[in-house]
Formats: sequence, structure tokens, C-alpha cells
Amino acid sequence: MAAAGEGTRSSRRPRQDPPRRPPRDGYGVYVYPNSFFRYEGEWKGGKKHGHGKLLFKDGSYYEGAFVDGEIMGEGRRHWAWSGDTFSGQFVLGEPQGRGVMEYKAGGCYEGEVSHGAREGHGFLVDQDGQVYQGSFHGNKRHGPGQMLFKNGDKYDGDWVRDQRQGHGVLRCADSSTYEGQWHSDVFSGLGSMAHCSGLTYSGLWINGHPAEQATKMVILGPEVMEVVQGCPFSVHVQLLQDQGEIAQGESGRVLQISAAVRYVQLPAYSEVSFFQVDRDSQETLIQTPFHEAGVLGPRATKGAAETAMPLPGGDQELDSDATHGQEDTLSDQLARGCVPCCPGACQRVQQGRAAFTDVLLGPPPPGYHPFLFLDSLHKKAGSRSRGGAHPRAAPPTTPEPPGGSRPEGRAMEERTAAAAYPGEYVVMIRDVTTPPFLGRTLPTAFKHLRVVANSSAQRPHVLEEGAEASGGRQATYSCSPEPPVPQ
Repeated sequence: MAAAGEGTRSSRRPRQDPPRRPPRDGYGVYVYPNSFFRYEGEWKGGKKHGHGKLLFKDGSYYEGAFVDGEIMGEGRRHWAWSGDTFSGQFVLGEPQGRGVMEYKAGGCYEGEVSHGAREGHGFLVDQDGQVYQGSFHGNKRHGPGQMLFKNGDKYDGDWVRDQRQGHGVLRCADSSTYEGQWHSDVFSGLGSMAHCSGLTYSGLWINGHPAEQATKMVILGPEVMEVVQGCPFSVHVQLLQDQGEIAQGESGRVLQISAAVRYVQLPAYSEVSFFQVDRDSQETLIQTPFHEAGVLGPRATKGAAETAMPLPGGDQELDSDATHGQEDTLSDQLARGCVPCCPGACQRVQQGRAAFTDVLLGPPPPGYHPFLFLDSLHKKAGSRSRGGAHPRAAPPTTPEPPGGSRPEGRAMEERTAAAAYPGEYVVMIRDVTTPPFLGRTLPTAFKHLRVVANSSAQRPHVLEEGAEASGGRQATYSCSPEPPVPQ
């Protein structure tokens, strides 16, 4: 009975199997007690050793070399939570040494790693296709390196925690180049830029902007420039900073000179002319600092660089031509019915300064007719109001030079015939740098210009004392040299 009872008790006790142990040597499969890991591969002394594959319950895995139960050597690791995969060297389960990291979001990294992060020298292609080759620290670009951006820009220089900082060279896709100091990924410190337009700036940069950049243009000289009809003259321009200092660090900006008829209500007896315009030739005024109203005619034909620019909107624009560098004579150009056009109408700035030399104003555009005051008209005017209309007169002509057939006499006659009528004008200097430097075009500069009749030609104007169109300081530019000063 006792035996039977003992047997009954033993039959009721649950049977317990010994825990499953990992294989001792050779190839085998082992599922860990927590069911999170599963290994199949080579074993040695009851430890993972050799080549094998360790699978995680969340879908991650490692396949490669094992040494004494640890992930060690060459292998491939995939993280299910991020989708990233690393192939390369491992130490104690972490990527360490050299390898290739493929990112699920796009891009890849090939180079040195430490504790799973980019560290040392490497080659990175991000998800936008941008390429960096250089030094890394703490998984970020840090130290010297080169980068090709998706817009085509190339940078070669120093980096600090994924930002350009230190000294570097940026070569833009539009051929602009900057070389100098950087901070927080922008130009900061001393640097030089060679812009694709031909403009260069060397000096201090603050937060990506030139600290000594030109902000305006000024035309040097008196308030009113006086020139003799048919005589070339010079215009000198300076680029100024906000503080009024010359922007000497800037060169290469393209400036274009032109002129406009200045509409002004003159006294009845004046040395200068004003103009009447045909009714069918009117258009928008060009606003200038000297007068807000004016009569208009069609704009003179310009080069492509100017016709593409809208006028700021009152004086009527004329051609302004430089005489140097022209192969045709004035008579040949007039015979073809065109106004002289010379590359001298544009100049590049040098260290914040530019000069237009041998500038000669052309005649007014079609539709403009000067009012000329003659002695006979003045005598008959009598009770006529000072602002009344006068009959149109023919353009001023020059007498036959004493030499008749002398070349210099003929040239002077041609020059006077092709020159602007005596009158009130405005000289305009435009910034036509293309493309604009850093997206900014300087505002147009203006200068009041008065053309007076040539003393060697017939003068249809009558000058009476006290008759001036405007006040202010004046400077007269004459064709004939001044007499020598007695010693």
C-alpha cells in the first residue's frame, strides 16, 4: 500500500525538464530565455564564436563575426526602429572603425565611426544629394572639409558642429567666389567676394553682409554744371557708404550715364532754351530731384542693358555719348540717321570711384522743339506775358568756319550740329550691374547740367542781365584752353 501510495504521489507531481542550454561547440540555434534574442551560427565552449546571426524580436538583426560571445569584427547591423543599416567593423556590439552607414531617409556615410557615431574622416551623402568629404566629430561635420551643395555651390574650409566657421572658400554655381572668414554658416569677418557680375568687394563682413558696402552714388562738382555746346566734358562719380565714406573696398560695379531734358519754367529772357513736345509723343515723367513736372517725348533708343530697365518715372531722357573710341565720323553717323553710340556710356567702378570722360550730349529725341528767344521777338513781345508761346525756330546752326575746307573747322561744325541744344538738362548715373550685387541696385544719381551756346557759333539766344534759370554754384567747361597766366 505504501508503495502504491508513493507511486500515486509521484504520478501527480508535474514533470520538469531541465533548462535548454546553448550548444557547446559547432553550429546550432539557441533562443534566449527572455525570447527577445535568437541566435543561429557557430559556437565554441558554449559561447557564440565565429560567424552567426543574432535576431531581435523587434525585427533588428546582426550578422557577422562573434568572438567569445560578443559582436566583434566585420558584420552588418540593421536597426528596425530607424531603418538604418551599418556594414563594417564592430567592437563589443557597437560600430567602431570603418564602415558604411545607409540611412532609411536617404543618403549614406562611408568612413570612420566611433561608438556608432561618425568620427574622424568620412564621405557623407545626405538625403538631398549634397556631398561632404572631410572631418567629423560627434556625428557632425567638424574640422576641415569640402561640401557640394544641391544648388551647385562648393565650399572648402573649416566646419564647427555642422556649420561653416573659420576660414573657407565658397565657389557659387553662378561663378561668384567668396574667400575669407565665416561664423555660424555665414560670411563674418574679413573676406573678399568676386561677384559673377564682375564686381569685387574686399573688407569686413557682418552676418553675411558687407559692412562697408556702397549704398548710394554721388556726382561730384557744383550744384549746376555748365558746359559749352558741342564740347565734351567729364563726370566723376563716387560710391558712398551709409556714413558718407567712400566705399574703397568695392570695384567693378557697372555704371551707365545718360541725360534728360529738364522741364523748367524759365524767365522770358534767358540764356538757355526750354522745350515744347508734340502731343502724340508724351509718356511718363522721369522723376528727378530738380523738378517734378516736365514735357515728354519718346525715349531715345538705348542698348539692351538700359531698354530692359524701367525708368523710375519729370525729365525726358536723351542720349549721352562718349566721343572716344568711335570709328565713324559724326557726319557719317548723322547721314545714317542715328545718334552716336559709344561703349564709353558705361564705366566700371575702381575702388569706389568712376569717371566718364569725353562725354558729349546728343540732340533731343524726335518730337522735341526748343523755344529760342530772338531780338526781333523780344521787341515785338511788348505786352505779351512772360510765359507765352513763341514761334518755333530752327535748331541752332554754326557759321562756315574761317578755314572753310580745313578739317578741324569741318569737325567743329559737325560736332556742334550733332550736339544738344543749349538748355537745361539732367545727367543721370544708373547702376546697371547685372545681376545686381547681393540682389541690391544702387539708386540713380542726378546732376543739374546747363548747356550754353558756343561762342564760335551763331547764338540765337539773347542774354539779359539778371536772367538765370536757377541759382547755386556753377562751373563752366569750355572747349578752348584758358589763356596762360602771366608770370
